[in-house]
Amino acid sequence: MKRYLLAAIAAFALSLAHAAELEGFKFDDKIKLGNAELVINGTGVRSKFGKRYTMALYLPAKATEAKSALAAKGPKRVDIRLIKDVSGDTFANAFSGGIDDNSSDAEKAALKDRIKQFSDTVSALGEIKAGTVIVFDWLPEKGMVLTVGGQQKGKDIPGEDFYTALLRIWLGEDPAQGNLKDALLGKPQ
Repeated sequence: MKRYLLAAIAAFALSLAHAAELEGFKFDDKIKLGNAELVINGTGVRSKFGKRYTMALYLPAKATEAKSALAAKGPKRVDIRLIKDVSGDTFANAFSGGIDDNSSDAEKAALKDRIKQFSDTVSALGEIKAGTVIVFDWLPEKGMVLTVGGQQKGKDIPGEDFYTALLRIWLGEDPAQGNLKDALLGKPQ
């Protein structure tokens, strides 16, 4: 029994050594999502009028170019940890604006109803407290699943085009923050 306990403690310590830590938040190097194992592609901090949130991008395989990350097939995850409180309305507007900045008119027209569904769900969250974990999962069989504080919010949003538009907020031609894009792509800072 003692041997098993020591092995478990050693495995736990080893897993902590391989976890990324940013602004006091820990992100696992690998996660299981659906039937897939994802690897952490990169982590970064969103700074606008101070540090707002940390985030990690998980993909099926490492990608150092935005085009490759956006085209990756299979499950994906964006994991955000809030550093400061934010209202659901502010968060929804920032996401809608980021999608708008990185989508063509035709893409925006195709995404319009799903962007509204997403925005309505996020706005309904009200005040989101610092420390809250917000996860955007892409599961090909379900769509985009939004989880806030460990609880699914809203209905699944279908269409990989929607999830790709969401990723372009950070990885698009006009990203939310250039050095955050580089960090999520695992490029040296």
